[in-house]
This record gives sequence, structure tokens and C-alpha cells, in this order.
Amino acid sequence: MNGTGTGTGTDSTTHPVIVVGSGPTGLLLAGDLAGAGVPVTLVEKRPHRISNLSRAFGVHARTLEQLDARGLADDLLATGDTITGLRLFRRLSLDLGTLESRFPFLLITPQYEVERLLERRAREAGVEFRYESEVVGLRQDDAGVDLDVRGPDGVTATLRADYVVGTDGHRSAVRQAIGVDFPGVAVIKSLFLADVRLAEKPEGVLTVNGADDAFAMIASFGDGWYRVMGWNRRHEVPDDAPLDLAEIKEVTRRALGTDHGMHDARWLSRFHSDERQAPRYRVGRVFLAGDAAHVHSPAGGQGMNTGLQDAANLGWKLAAAVQGRAPEGLLDTYEAERHPVGKAVLRSSGGLVRLARAQNPAVRLLRGLVSAFVNVARPVQRKALGQVSGIGYRYPAPRGAHRLTGTRVPDVALAGGRLYEALRGGRFVLITPKVTPEAYDDQGTRKDRLTVARWASDRRTTVLVRPDGYVAWAADAATPERIEAALTAHLGG
Repeated sequence: MNGTGTGTGTDSTTHPVIVVGSGPTGLLLAGDLAGAGVPVTLVEKRPHRISNLSRAFGVHARTLEQLDARGLADDLLATGDTITGLRLFRRLSLDLGTLESRFPFLLITPQYEVERLLERRAREAGVEFRYESEVVGLRQDDAGVDLDVRGPDGVTATLRADYVVGTDGHRSAVRQAIGVDFPGVAVIKSLFLADVRLAEKPEGVLTVNGADDAFAMIASFGDGWYRVMGWNRRHEVPDDAPLDLAEIKEVTRRALGTDHGMHDARWLSRFHSDERQAPRYRVGRVFLAGDAAHVHSPAGGQGMNTGLQDAANLGWKLAAAVQGRAPEGLLDTYEAERHPVGKAVLRSSGGLVRLARAQNPAVRLLRGLVSAFVNVARPVQRKALGQVSGIGYRYPAPRGAHRLTGTRVPDVALAGGRLYEALRGGRFVLITPKVTPEAYDDQGTRKDRLTVARWASDRRTTVLVRPDGYVAWAADAATPERIEAALTAHLGG
């Protein structure tokens, strides 16, 4: 399969996996692969620095669970503040405190704190970083991928890889090189962002409101800096139009009633918000994840979170493929599982923005009715919470599979610990009843791929949990033969 570009030098090393893009998605993926023993090269166009100018600032429950499975959640919690309620359109309230998770809240912390922890983990695992290296071409065949990379000296070299993953953002060079479209629309034409100091501290960690033609949000980073985001329907301008603090203060006053004495902005930026999704997340040996695969409106704060969960889904599958133990079709399940989630996030976040910006009286009336209904209808609120937090998604299961197959497993209690501690080795976890023979504890050649644990309770269901915390297989009354067949199907001999 052909792409673009022609290399002028060749790196004779074959890289098992090259990840392009060192944002949160790329860092999590690279760290997972390296932690599983797969050599990883991470290619990044920018110089080495973790910018404090990144847009994301909210980490949802499902992402915190994934970070917990990597021993990072508690460190990240120390960097920010949490909120248990989200209030939208003044009337719609979502109670995150009801989530069935160890993390029943939204963590407000800047994206750079997430990147800092993920980069440290990746480096400790042995990831090779190549900064100031730009992808300028890509070709692939049945055996591998040739990636043309222009280094900081201006010389282009061709790197050979078994697999390449593009996590290089919404302008992804990898996506363009493999010829995948990125259809969609601009849902908000002009947004602004700023990090500021405030003379008057807001009452909560997150303050959000909208007037007829203005919207503003203020989030505390917990260190004296506040992130401000907003838009002004009367003043929709290109991303490169001049922006000053006076404009941000004026819009904030209209939306919130006060600008809280904003001062000392350390950066100001305009951007537009797109809704786009690649129709394919995989072309041959090349994969797309994070913003390279999908971008959403900022409503609900799901962008970075969705990308991190893409990485959690793909990492263990790629590791199995590189190490020659992936069941047939395993790599195809990445797109089959994550593309519908990306589509659902586009739909939900876009719907929130359109309702928030509604001017038509009939639509605004509908917004009020919907808000009132969600507030009192518990099943609807649970579904909304599950979507926003990420814990409500499940993956497709084969016909006839156990009802738990494909579902997220909460942090259940095990004899001697809890599930997400057991997942920290990056292995499958087989949870068995207490009466299961101890022979299952010794899995021979599978020891590097499987942890065996027992329920802390008297539960009789046997569950095989994937490294990303979803059920691979389950049975209510499993015989040794059925357990062995399941282990062979998912882990090999």
C-alpha cells in the first residue's frame, strides 16, 4: 500500500512500533507498549517541552480508572480539585457522586499534569523519544511500514516499523499520508482560552454559565491560575484575529455577571471547535487514535479522555500482535470497539453545544423540558452520566456470549486487594470463585500474561478481565475445560 514521501536516508533498525505524537494519547500508548516489553519509538514534531497552554483540564472517572490500573491516579489527584456535580443550561444537573466508581467525580487539573505523569512513566519503561522530528511520508506493505521522518538537522531518514500509530492531533500527518478523510463541521466558529489570575475567588472549582449571546467557564487549577473559556456570538472571528484580556473580561461579565477581577494573563488564544471523525481507525499496519481519529466540541470535557481510552484499548492488542500471540482478528477489534464510542461522543458533545447555543424559542423550550426530564428520570440520568464519565460504554460481544462480556469491570474487591491494583502488571486477570482449585494459580507459560485472583465475596461467576478493564469472557458455572478453552482463545497456549 502506497503513501507519500521519499526518504533520503535509511535507519537499518526495524522498530516494532512507532508512535507519532507525544500528547496524552501517544504517551499512554507508548508507555503501555514499553511496559509490556515492546520497544517503542515516539516521534514528535515539537521540541521537548510540556506546554502549559494545552486546552484540556478535566479528567473523568473512566480515565482515572485507567490511570489507576497504571499506578498513576493517586499522583494525578494530588494535582487538582474534584467536583461531584455538573450544571448545564442552569437547570440540568448531573450528580457525578452517584457513579459506581472509585472516582465518583470530575478531576479538574490541567492537561500538562497528565502529560507529565505519562511521560515519566514512558521514559522509565524505556520509550525512545525523537523530538523535532516531522513525518513527511509513509508507505506500507504486507510486512511493515516505511516512515519518512525529517529530523532537527533537516535531513530526512526512513524508519522501518512493524506498526505505526498516529496520535498526532487533528492535523495528523499520519492520517493524511494513509489517505483517510476527516469529514465534519465547525460546531463553534470562535472560542477563546486564557490562563489568568483572579482578584476574587469563585465559589466553586468550576463556574459555568451562558447569557443569550455569551458563554464563559472558569476552572481552577488549584495553584492560583484559572482557565477561562468562552465565546461571543456577536464577535465570531478567525483564529488569528487579535485577542486581549479586555475582550475576555467583557464576555465573562456578560455570561457570569462578573469577571472576578481577572489580571496577569499568561497566555491568550482563539480557536474554533470542530466535530470530525475518521471513517477508519486502521489502514493495514497503521492506526489512528485520539485527536487524529476524532475531534469534538469541548462540551462535557470528553476529548482528551476519549483519546486516552483509545490508547488503553489499542496498547495491549498491539503488544500481543508484535509478540506473536494475538488471536486472529484481534487488531481489527480496535476500530470495531472504539469507532462507535468516538461517534457517540461526537453526538453527545455536539448536542450539548447546540442546545447551549439555541436561539429559537421552541428549541429553548425543548431544552428546558429535556433538562427537567433528565433531572427526575434516574435511568436517563444514569445513561447521561455513563456517557460523560466514560464508564457507561460497553464493547460488542459475540452472539451467545455471557451477559457481562464487553462490559467495563468496576474496581471490585478481590481476596487480598482490588482489581485495578491487579491490572497494574498489564496482564489479563482471571477472577475465580473461592472454591476454584489452586492449580489455576500456576499458569505456566502464561504467567507473564495472566494474573489469577479470587473474589473477596462468595460470588460464583468466573470472569476473565482484559488488560484494559473490560470483560473478555465470563461464565456462571465454569468447568476447568471451559476456563482453559477461554484462556487459550484469548491468551494463546
